[in-house]
Order: sequence, then structure tokens, then C-alpha cells
Amino acid sequence: MLLSAEHISLNFGLKQLLDDVTLYLNEGDKIGIIGINGTGKSSFLRVLAGQQVPDSGTVSRDPNVQVCFLSQNPKMDPEATVLEQVFSDFSPDTRALMEYEAKAMLTRLGITDFAQPVGTLSGGQRKRVALAAVLLHPADVLILDEPTNHLDSDMVIWLEDRLRKFNGGLIMVTHDRYFLERVANHITELSHCHIRHYEANYSKYLELKTQQEEMEQAAQRKRQSILRVEYQWIMRGAQARRTKNKDRIARYEELKAQTGPETDGTLQMATLSSRLGRKTVELHDVSKAFGDHTVLSHFTYGVARDDRVGIVGRNGAGKSTLLNLIAGKLFPDSGTIDWGETVRIGYFSQEGRELDLDQRVFDFIHEIASEVRTKEGSFSASQMMERFLFPTQLQGQPIGKLSGGERRRLYLLSVLMEAPNILLLDEPTNDLDITTLAILEEYLETFPGAVLAVSHDRYFLDKTAQQIFEVGEGGVITRYTGNYSDYLEKRKANEAPAEKTAKKAPSGKPVRQKKLKFSYKEQKEFDTIEDDIAALEQKIADLDTQMAACGSDYVKLQDLTKEQDAAKAALDEKMERWMYLTDLAEKIAAQEK
Repeated sequence: MLLSAEHISLNFGLKQLLDDVTLYLNEGDKIGIIGINGTGKSSFLRVLAGQQVPDSGTVSRDPNVQVCFLSQNPKMDPEATVLEQVFSDFSPDTRALMEYEAKAMLTRLGITDFAQPVGTLSGGQRKRVALAAVLLHPADVLILDEPTNHLDSDMVIWLEDRLRKFNGGLIMVTHDRYFLERVANHITELSHCHIRHYEANYSKYLELKTQQEEMEQAAQRKRQSILRVEYQWIMRGAQARRTKNKDRIARYEELKAQTGPETDGTLQMATLSSRLGRKTVELHDVSKAFGDHTVLSHFTYGVARDDRVGIVGRNGAGKSTLLNLIAGKLFPDSGTIDWGETVRIGYFSQEGRELDLDQRVFDFIHEIASEVRTKEGSFSASQMMERFLFPTQLQGQPIGKLSGGERRRLYLLSVLMEAPNILLLDEPTNDLDITTLAILEEYLETFPGAVLAVSHDRYFLDKTAQQIFEVGEGGVITRYTGNYSDYLEKRKANEAPAEKTAKKAPSGKPVRQKKLKFSYKEQKEFDTIEDDIAALEQKIADLDTQMAACGSDYVKLQDLTKEQDAAKAALDEKMERWMYLTDLAEKIAAQEK
């Protein structure tokens, strides 16, 4: 056994999260932990990782078992470079041996400036740096909290393959249902301070859970039927002095005291929207660039009133920029964007609203709207919060007392309370539990307006999207009809002809392998490329210093920013070239052995 947690209990203030919980992890186990936001999933992972001491119970593991933990919000040294942060728990000798692998993995995760200070990275970039550090570390047990957050679809598929091949024990909290389906072989459900184990992947778990709920409901119906019969017998006036009658009365009292199975509250989303006229949002030949990096190129599109658009592409391609342009938070460099008079945009962004952590939950929502009208009738702010699983006692709590997932759910409610008729969703699945996601998907099916969503969650896009926009190189957007699975099939079909044209070796004859070697130009480039990379990294660092000293000289700051962007682009090209040449050098060395 790699790890055991026995009789774990944990409280957060006055709220109990775990009550006498036990979990065992064996080699080859890949456990996915699920549950509604606020039930204590992240806290449980911290206890298992030894980052938090439970109120009672024990966590045990062999001293030789190495545990690596990826937290939801990793703590880092803002002054450290990316590489220094990755190797912060490694010896200098190990760093020297693994630096090439680290750079390759970081590049795979979209991090190419290895000398960049961690403090200048976005939250998503920091999460990917932390993920790289965890995956590089030799470990027997991986404990991962939302590992797919801030990864694009290709990165998620790469991580899936890596974790499926991992031979140790894995415990993870994730909302990504396809990821759970393909990686997990055990599902652990956390609800009402207790856990329930299922030896199954996600689809099998759903089947087993449905069967279990049906059995519990049948048992509850039987109990209620017996209670009715016994109640009638009691009311007829049983003679309690007889022993048999005394026993029967005692059984009746015991049965009456029993409660049905505990169930989680159900999120209820009422349709909150305003009338949308014929004119929505129209983009005409829109382009946008940041420095030398073009993220949107000559894009024209008119948003239809019933649009269901999924937006995909690699990290940094310009997906969020497109939403910001539609929302009016950014302005195009060229082209025009026109909004209809009746358009009311609800923007659920990655960053969310600026929240005052000392403000009460009720006051935050009440400031947006004290009452809303739906097809079901009028609801007060308090009633809407209850429908979003914020009971009365939680409404009076400061926002800072909420879990990360609960804050995300509160933010979603605040967006819907504004009764939008066009919804822009930027990574809506990040930090939302599976139950909330399922209800959100159902809500979007009937939402009487347009929905445009940036997401890496393949399940979510399969459920909601009717067309896919792929933001590619140079800001070019390619449109595909259908959901995400349809998009993948069409993209593979487009790539297939290129594969078919590849030359095949003549059959029946041995193929002579061409000996690999550097050309004169490649050898010369390989000899100097590390010095070139170091020079570019130093240039970027010097420009950082100059930018920090600019003060309010915005003209100079703009010029320095452009120069730095150009240097970063050159560094990216050099790094790709360095990886290619290094790989070629290793192959040349291998064939000479």
C-alpha cells in the first residue's frame, strides 16, 4: 500500500468538512475525487499530501514513498525564474541532468521564456509551471488538484496519456469528465462529510450511482409504506401492556426516527434574460495585435441570436481577446464592431469580478439586483442565492469564507442576475463542480440568446457547441460546423491527405537507412545557439529593468514593450530550433555507438 488515510475528520471554522473518512491508495490506483464545491475536496487533498493536519485521524505512508502535490493555487517565489522554480526542490546535480527535459516539458505546456520571473506570470502560467515541476519529480504518488485547469485541449490530451502510463498511485480532483473517463479507475464521491468509493471510471460510476439511488429510493418507499400501516395500527389504539404490542410500538418509533438517504442540494437555474432584437453583434474585418503578435486577422462575423459557438486554440492564440473585443473591453486595431441597441452582454471571464472578501455574500448579489423576473415568476436576491446552493446561513458569511469553487459559482450567479441576452463564457468549467456544470449545460440548451464559449473542456463543448471556431496561427479563425467531436473528425480528415502523399519504401527490398549528420550550417548554428539564447534572455531581462524605470513615460514604455515582444518572439524561434538541433545531435550520437 502506498498511502492510507484512516478516520480523518476536519473542520473549517464552524463547518465540518470531513467526518471519519478513510481512504487507501495502492500501486496502479488512479482515484478521481468528485463532489459539489465547498464540500472539502481540496482540503482533503492537502491532508493526504501532508500539507494540512486533520482534527483527528492519521495519514500513513512508507518513508520510501515519494509524494508530489499540485495545489489548486501553487505558492511560488515571485523573484525566481521559471527554471529556478521548477527545480526548487531538486539538487544542482539533478537539475543539470534534467534541464533539457524540463525545457521540453515547459515548451509543451506553452512556457518558452525560462528566465522570466515567476511574479510576472499569469495565474494559468504559474499553474502550468507547477504542473511541470510535479511531473518532472520522481514520485510514487501524485496528488493533483484540478490539473487540467489552464491547459488547452492538446495539452489535456498529452497529460491524459502521461498519467495513464504512470505506474504509481494517483489521486486527483478534476471537473473534466472525459479526463476522468480515460484516466481514473476509481471514483470517490465526497458528500455530507463522508466519502463513497466506486471501483469504476466515470461512465461506470454514473451507472453504479444510478442503481444505488434507485435502491435507496425503493427502500425509502418501503419504509414510508410500513410507517403508514403502523401509524394506522397505533391510531386504532394498541394495547401497550402486551409484550408483542410493546415491541411493535418500539419498532414503529425506531422506524419513524430514521431519515432517508442524504442527498446534495440541487442547483436551480432560472432563465434570466432580456429581449434580443434582430441586430446583435457584428464584426467587420476586425484585426488585433499585441506588438508583433497578431491574435486576430481580418475576422468578419455576425452573431446569430441562437448561436452556440465553442472557441478553441492553443494558449495565447487569441481566444480570450476575441471575447474581450465582442464585450467591448478591447478595441480592434482595424475594422469595426457594431452592437445592437437591445444587446445585453453577460461576460463570465477567467479573472472574474473584483471581489471584496469582507463583503457579505447577500450584499454582493443584492447590489446587482434585488429582484429578478423569470418565466417561473419573480425571485428575490435571497431566493436566487438559495437556488444557487447558498443557504440563508451562508448568505450572511463574508465572501472570503467561501471556497474557490463557491466563489466561482457566486460569480456565475452575478453574471446571470444581470439578465443578459448574449453570454460570453471564458473557461466556464474552471473550478466549477461536475454537478454545477451539468446543470449549466442544461441551462444553456434553453437559453434564449447567443452563447460563445472559450473552453478546453471537450465534454462541455460536445454538449453545448453547434459550431467551433479554431483560432490558429496569425490570428486566422477557421470555422467548423458541429460540436467538438465533429471538429476533431474534420480536422483529422483535413490532415489525412498530407499523410497519404508521404513516400512509401518499395516493398520486397531492404531499405537502407540514411546516416544522420549535421550540415556545415547546422553544426555552426548548434555551436553558437546556446550563446544566442542566453543573449536574448539577457536582452529581455535588461528591457524589463528599463520598463520598470520608465515611470509615466508611456511613449518610451510602448517602444520598449514592442522591442521586448520582438525579442521574445526571436527567443521562441531559437528555442524551437535548439530543441530540434539537440534532438538531432542525440540521434547522431546514438547511431555512432
